[in-house]
Amino acid sequence: MTEQNEPALDRQSLEEELDLRELFSVFWSNRRLIVGAAIGSGLISVAVAVMQPNIYTASALLAPAEQTGSEVGGLMRQYGGLASLAGISLPGGGEGSRTQLGIHLLKSRAFVAGFIERRNLLPTLMAVHSWNSDLGELKFDASLFNEEQGVWLPKDEGKYGKPSQHEAYKAFMSKLSVSQNKQTSYVTVTFEHQSPIVAANITDWLVQDVNSAVKEQDVREALRSIQYLHDQVEKTALADLQAIFFELIQSQTERVMLAEVRPEYVFKVIDPAVVPEEKSAPSRAIICIIGTLLGTLLVLCGVLVRHYMWWRK
Repeated sequence: MTEQNEPALDRQSLEEELDLRELFSVFWSNRRLIVGAAIGSGLISVAVAVMQPNIYTASALLAPAEQTGSEVGGLMRQYGGLASLAGISLPGGGEGSRTQLGIHLLKSRAFVAGFIERRNLLPTLMAVHSWNSDLGELKFDASLFNEEQGVWLPKDEGKYGKPSQHEAYKAFMSKLSVSQNKQTSYVTVTFEHQSPIVAANITDWLVQDVNSAVKEQDVREALRSIQYLHDQVEKTALADLQAIFFELIQSQTERVMLAEVRPEYVFKVIDPAVVPEEKSAPSRAIICIIGTLLGTLLVLCGVLVRHYMWWRK
């Protein structure tokens, strides 16, 4: 039985050897085309890599800001039920929930749209052509935005090509990254841009604005609660109930005071964003290597297809 299998194995090995010889012969006969294609795809890859703008990434490391002290926490436990019935939110809800609020706020459409408009970032976000590192200036795409007049150029039918809020939100979120370490609760905020200065500034502004937004919201809520509690004090004649309302008023007043004196209301900056000195993208060497390999592979496939189609005819 072994002797019968040996001729079959020999024929199979011989066929494989002939196939490899034929394959090598096809490639060798088209060596000039293959080498030329490799050189051409390499040059094209180099040109594409050189044309890609440098991208810089700035990052900030944040920690959850400390909330109100244990006294307010005890007041929350003691009168939390009464405050909830009255529609009042006492402080001391926990750092975790406040941190999650800040993270979701950073990713929300309303906050991002307001941030872009408040900081006048739409041209910087949507119309930048390149960054002049020598002059430290942004160069805008003249076909999209007129920097001197500060207007967006029309796209068609005389309509200005100003990007919509949805387009601006998508572009902004493609450059923003917000992540939290579940073990330490630290939050990392990163932003990438052609300009290292813009990347660092936007990262800092994001932290400042989210702290301010949550602080202003809590202050407004506390002031409404204080006004409501004062109204309830005037409406009741029970001394015990009035004492409870006054304690709640005190807690809300402390809440306002702490918010006003603490700028780092939600996030405390551990490691602030700095202007990056090295680019984070693109990797031009990888672009050149992949482009050259893909171009060469396509030509090799084309040579094989042409050869076997011609051979069958």
